[in-house]
Amino acid sequence: MNFNTMFSFIAQPLSYLLTGIYDFANDYGISIILFTLIVRGCLFPLYASQIKSQMKMQTVQPKMKEIQRKYANDREEMNRRMMELYREEKFNPASGCLPLLIQFPILLGLYTLLRNPLAFIPESATDMVLAIHDKFFWINDLSQPDQWVLPIMAGVTTFLSFTLTQGQTPETAGMGQMQGMMKMMKYFFPVMIVWMGHTFPAGLTLYWFTGNLFTIGQYQILKRLRKNLAATTTQGKG
Repeated sequence: MNFNTMFSFIAQPLSYLLTGIYDFANDYGISIILFTLIVRGCLFPLYASQIKSQMKMQTVQPKMKEIQRKYANDREEMNRRMMELYREEKFNPASGCLPLLIQFPILLGLYTLLRNPLAFIPESATDMVLAIHDKFFWINDLSQPDQWVLPIMAGVTTFLSFTLTQGQTPETAGMGQMQGMMKMMKYFFPVMIVWMGHTFPAGLTLYWFTGNLFTIGQYQILKRLRKNLAATTTQGKG
C-alpha cells in the first residue's frame, strides 16, 4: 500500500472542501487559509479544552509542589498522592498532546492531496488545478516547496504555539518520562517542521503556519477571557 492509498480516505473529502472554498475565493492561497480556519474552527472545542486545562494548572501547581515537598523521601506515596490530586482536580498533564495527534492525520491527508491534486480534485474543477501553480505573495508556485521563508515562519510559530500551550506545565512526579518527551518535542518538532516545509508543497506549509497563528490568537483570547472572568468573580465576592 503506497502513501497516496493510505491517506486517500482523508484526502478525498478534503479535496471537496478545498474545491468548494476555491469556488468562493477564486484564489488558491486564500482558499488554503480559509480551509485552515474552517478546520481549526471545527477543532476549537478540543483546543479550548486543552488551553483551559493548561491554565488551570497554575492553580494546581502549588498543591503539586507541596506534595513533592512533603513526600520527597517516599516516591511511591508521592506518586499516589499526585494521582489523587489529578483525579480531584480533573487534570490530565498529558492532555496537551491530543490536538497535536489529531492534527497529524489531517496534515498527512492534506499532504497527499497537495502532492498529487489531480488524483483527488474533481475533473470539473479545472480552474483550481491551474490555480495551484499561481504565485502567492513571494511564493512562485504553491505546489512546490518554498525553500526558507515560509518554512522558518512555520517553525517559529510552531515553537511559540507549543511554548504557550505547554510552557506552563510544572515538573511533576510520576510524569518524568512524559514531560521529558514533551520538552524534547518543544525543540525537535519546530526543527522538523522547518525541514518538512523545505521539502513539502508550500501550500501545506501555509496550512501549518496559518493554523499556528490561529492557535496563538485563540490562546491569547481565552487567556484574556479567563482573566476577566476571574476578576469579575473576585469583585462579586468583594
